[in-house]
Amino acid sequence: MRVLVTGGLGFIGSAVIRYLLTETDHEVLNIDNGSYAGSRASVSSVSQSPRYRHIEADVTDRSMMVDGFAAFDPDAVLHLAAETHVDRSINDPSAFVETNVVGTFTLLEVARSHVADLPTSRRDGFRFVQVSTDEVFGSLAPTDPPFFEGSNYDPRSPYAASKAASDHLAGAWYHTYGLPVIVTNCSNNYGPYQFPEKLIPLMVARAIQQRRLPIYGRGDQVRDWLHVDDHARGLVAVLEHGEPGERFAIGGSSERTNLQVVGTLCRLLDQRRPEGAPHHRLIDFVVDRPGHDQRYAMDHSQIRRRLGWEPSFLFEEGLADTIDWYLSHQDWIEAALDDGYNLERLGAIS
Repeated sequence: MRVLVTGGLGFIGSAVIRYLLTETDHEVLNIDNGSYAGSRASVSSVSQSPRYRHIEADVTDRSMMVDGFAAFDPDAVLHLAAETHVDRSINDPSAFVETNVVGTFTLLEVARSHVADLPTSRRDGFRFVQVSTDEVFGSLAPTDPPFFEGSNYDPRSPYAASKAASDHLAGAWYHTYGLPVIVTNCSNNYGPYQFPEKLIPLMVARAIQQRRLPIYGRGDQVRDWLHVDDHARGLVAVLEHGEPGERFAIGGSSERTNLQVVGTLCRLLDQRRPEGAPHHRLIDFVVDRPGHDQRYAMDHSQIRRRLGWEPSFLFEEGLADTIDWYLSHQDWIEAALDDGYNLERLGAIS
């Protein structure tokens, strides 16, 4: 297949592209606008492949999307381009509405026109995978069962609301226009090449500098952690074998509180950088994020049953590998911070 990937220089998108070009025979067009959270280094290991192309463009630019579809003639779209950081959405929600809502609308419309012009044989095989998040479902109580494909939407942050809107647009384009859409919702991802504003790379980057490790509130918020390479495998399985109109919850079966995650991270850092030990002394409890959801968890039984996918990484092993990657790629962290972000707190309301 010819697979058009949006946001392919970002954390999850680049993992998908690396998987597509090393584990499948598919061709890839990466459409990415080169925002702060993306890096060409994230795909450098596969960027010389004759099956890879990259267009620097924004998904809100309809003319560029039309040109990209016309030049590449895709058989499928994996739509990952999005603003994703809750804290930034608190500071500037407009960017999230523009990219996540308007960008998705633009891409759906261009894809709809493209599919209408395909011969019947190709039209039946076309897929548009809308990649979303567990945050659209709101917050779970400690004893609630995990989210699943039929969970009600209840977004609590500007980021979650913008992703919920884009999911609803994708569903509407399936039901109204027959666009062959599949929606996925994943739990918290971790792994290499993640911009160091998210919890795990932020804690590693700050610990390297012996800076305080800020934990919101009491650190008792629970997240289900999914290694990005497992997520990439899941998305490609959905792309290749999912049916239009289906939804898939993709989780890691690794629920941890934020404090547990940072505590494990500190212990692993003590083993690797004993000169900075004990790293847990750097933990600093700070004022909580506004509207902070208490718990996310995902029931991935449907994708396991339908497609045979399940997570392969045990959390602590995956976390150790991730820490090792960041410690050996400190130049990547420094390059990622060139836009002026200095690992500071975002998302505080003055």
